[in-house]
Amino acid sequence: MILRDAMPNEIPSIRQQRLEAYHEYAPLLPEAHWEALQKSILSEADLQPGVEIIVAESDATIFGSVVLFPPNIKAYEGFGDVLEHSEIRMLAVSPSSRGKGVASALVKECIIRTKNKGYPAIGLHTGEFMEDAIQLYTRFGFLHTPEHDFEPANDGIIVKAFKMTL
Repeated sequence: MILRDAMPNEIPSIRQQRLEAYHEYAPLLPEAHWEALQKSILSEADLQPGVEIIVAESDATIFGSVVLFPPNIKAYEGFGDVLEHSEIRMLAVSPSSRGKGVASALVKECIIRTKNKGYPAIGLHTGEFMEDAIQLYTRFGFLHTPEHDFEPANDGIIVKAFKMTL
């Protein structure tokens, strides 16, 4: 597996892969929440200066990606706080590639890049319904920081904040 920065011409297909990866949650969510999640997944927030889109590939096929936001930048359009630490967003692995360590490799890469820049912490947000993701992040040592939770669709479903001090 190779981890590298995405090339600009790959971004449309990466966004589509994200949507496919998150689609399993559509039946679990009210329609308005799913629409808000889709909008977030497909947004151009990942094109802001300093934002890194990282892909995992093998044999010239991308099977996962993640976005790493630098500190003090708006990672969520219309939601959440501007945070003083790096932020992992939109971790997505192709459904056919799950269970092979892709997500863990992408999270590790984000942690390494954040450490290499000298930032003291890294965080992320994930829906409370994404139980596998929460387990992954807590295994890495991320701790829930409820003061940065938010509710994007006013439907009682919370997007939980997590942070790890490096």
